Amino acid sequence: MASNIIAIVSVIPKINETFPSDDTLLLFFASSDLDRDGQQKPLIGGVAELIKNESTAEKYKYVAKIQVPKGFGEIGAVIVELKDDSSEKFIDTVIVANPTSHNTITFSCTSWVQPKSLIPDQRRVFFSTKSYLPGDTPAGLLKLRAEDLENLRGQKEDGTVDTNERKAFERIYDYDVYNDLGDPDVDTKWKRPVLGGSVQYPYPRRCRTGRPATVSDPKSEQRSTESFYVPRDEAFSEVKQKMFPSNPGKKDKLGAKPFTDFTQIDLMFRDGIAPPSNPHEILQFNIISTLNASNQPAPPSVQPTPVQPDTPVIKFPPPEALKRDKFNWLSDSEFARQTIAGLNPYCIQLVKSWPLKSELDPVEYGPQESAFTTELVQKLIGSSITVEEAIAQKKLFVLDYHDTLMQYVEKVRSIKRTTLYGSRTLFFLNDDDTLSPLGIELTRPPMAGKPQWKQVFSPSTQATNAWLWRLAKAHVLAHDSCVHQLVIHWLRTHCCMEPYAIALNRQLSTMHPIYRLLHPHFRFNMRINSNAREILINAGGIIESTFSAGGYSMEFSSLVYKKEWQFDTQALPEDLIRRGMAERDASAPHGLKLAIKDYPFANDGLILWEALVEWISEYVNHYYPDEKAIKNDKELKAWWKEIKEKGHPDKKKEAGWPSLKTPNDLIQIVSTIAWVGCGHHTAVNFIQYAHAGYFPNRPSIARTNMPTEDYDQIPEAFINNPESVILEAFPSIAQASTVAQTMLILSAHSPDEEYIGKKIEPAWAEDPMIAKAFDKFKMKLDKLEKTIDQRNENNELKNRRGAGLVPYEVLKPTSGFGVTGKGVPYSVST
Repeated sequence: MASNIIAIVSVIPKINETFPSDDTLLLFFASSDLDRDGQQKPLIGGVAELIKNESTAEKYKYVAKIQVPKGFGEIGAVIVELKDDSSEKFIDTVIVANPTSHNTITFSCTSWVQPKSLIPDQRRVFFSTKSYLPGDTPAGLLKLRAEDLENLRGQKEDGTVDTNERKAFERIYDYDVYNDLGDPDVDTKWKRPVLGGSVQYPYPRRCRTGRPATVSDPKSEQRSTESFYVPRDEAFSEVKQKMFPSNPGKKDKLGAKPFTDFTQIDLMFRDGIAPPSNPHEILQFNIISTLNASNQPAPPSVQPTPVQPDTPVIKFPPPEALKRDKFNWLSDSEFARQTIAGLNPYCIQLVKSWPLKSELDPVEYGPQESAFTTELVQKLIGSSITVEEAIAQKKLFVLDYHDTLMQYVEKVRSIKRTTLYGSRTLFFLNDDDTLSPLGIELTRPPMAGKPQWKQVFSPSTQATNAWLWRLAKAHVLAHDSCVHQLVIHWLRTHCCMEPYAIALNRQLSTMHPIYRLLHPHFRFNMRINSNAREILINAGGIIESTFSAGGYSMEFSSLVYKKEWQFDTQALPEDLIRRGMAERDASAPHGLKLAIKDYPFANDGLILWEALVEWISEYVNHYYPDEKAIKNDKELKAWWKEIKEKGHPDKKKEAGWPSLKTPNDLIQIVSTIAWVGCGHHTAVNFIQYAHAGYFPNRPSIARTNMPTEDYDQIPEAFINNPESVILEAFPSIAQASTVAQTMLILSAHSPDEEYIGKKIEPAWAEDPMIAKAFDKFKMKLDKLEKTIDQRNENNELKNRRGAGLVPYEVLKPTSGFGVTGKGVPYSVST
């Protein structure tokens, strides 16, 4: 006997979008079972009609009454079809209810569906919230599972792949090299090397757009006046899109005029300053008015008067570091503290061997020996401990950008109004676990007929040396800003996550449990990366215009990817061990003994890492009880293989790729990817404005050479007015305002941010054991919030608490929207 079911469809409209009262959707349901002949049972379907009086401006409700024939079996999939004259619709959920048995089946769709006329040869298939490994898939759903993956890969019925230029409404995932950063057809000065696919410039892959090649360089892809393609479901929500400027800006050199004095710098954050000459168009975007116009009360952190591009002045809200202590940028202890509690805690490392020595070719780059000799360092340390004892007791640490930056010094110096050095900064660990800078070594390789130049600058109370030290710190901070932005932030999070996301969608069905575990960690990643290629990392873009590496910025990130990147060391414990900042110790918290006990990023990060691993372990072990389950999962194997061979093919034969044979292997792989998406990215992104918005604290570029370079005596201009010399070295007014605006945008959480552990996914809630594991995960994150608060109130932790210091709270899992300096989203989406 046939039975009746009711299908309820929730559709989220676009802002101010209305649907006609007679609007309908077509629904077709598939059985999880095959018929007696081993064939798919015919689909059953019906028309879902809009129920206007039960709909709201935020969600429209459609209802269909459908008759289910006797013996149809459990419904396992739904196909949603729109009328030909319909606009695209965002299908939130489909819920099937049986009025007699009161059973319900939920389909969490959260996806855009296009009218049949746009994509006539593809069906939009959604599976219920029950997760299945490939071998456990109900027989009636096997073909639909394969069909959906084929559609996502762009496979046509004849087995070939659609290689056309992609259109905004499509949902096809494929790979390409970074060949669209340059714009050689506009001007040859905007030509840039292709990153990826060569020994010289290895790189992860991005999402393929299929745009035609440029006329002047067949290896490069034409840029577009429209937003670059990403699969439709990867696009920002409308709420999120409002947080970013729609105009990609122009590729003009920014004005070079420096600030006249520090009072003028302060005015940026108080009364406002006159707009710079030749300003970047990003200054026309008012991020704070966007936040204040949200349907929620504006958070206190963005209450000050916003940027005002249409008025005679430009004004920024005071960054947190400036609000707490405007003179902290002069502090040597703060300079050191930011290496472990600032926006780049990923580069400081233990000095493991002595003396320091370059690995570069001395013929090309000059003598390999460091200017940090044992005698000099002993003098800087004092008589309380020898250099050898300091190394043995793990008291010497270094920021070492010598070899990576040295390879670009001559290239960068060919660009007007910028300069570069190779640099090393040495720190000493005090008994109270704080760091003190001992000195900065700046090196220029042989060039322009001059021999190698190097010099060590150190803290001093003598007037001239004190100003030289401040200037040397500005150079190192510019180096650190460059490495942070191009490597630690862009390369290691944004860029490396994209191929994982592409492979996930191409190889793991949406009903696969690992797809459902990892999918939140890729939310909006491809869209924000696409935006970056449009405005940030492109030739003449914001990064090239405002950071030290200039037009060699992305090429520089390729060098670091080639020399240093490995998958396994992206896991937090492995990264700490690699840098000598921790060693394995079963008796220590988290199994790691930190070289600096009060290391805020590591201490908070390891709690988050451990919570992630425990949650992922319970999840993975539930679906994969043994090695056999891993071995039999063809989709999982294809996903991991494709990440290596298509996502990171230039690195596929190198070390660092774990094998995938056991549940523990899978736990490590998934935990590493999840950590990069949430913990790593959060730590290096959401406090950018707090620490770098006031640029003397962290300049993005140093534009002039040290006054002692190649001079027997210090120039009189420096002696007479050292302030003007450091202002000339600092970013120009146009550069500083562009960077401040960019970091303000990147540091802001959108009102629809999805924070880790805050809300359970429907597919996780479907299984009681997974739901219970998620509750434990959520409790651990709640405890982390409290632990961070307690640590920031502990007077013994001097790297977290002190007069004028910005407390370290960036890894607190939740946050309000806006610029808050805390909150861990699942994904790399800002």
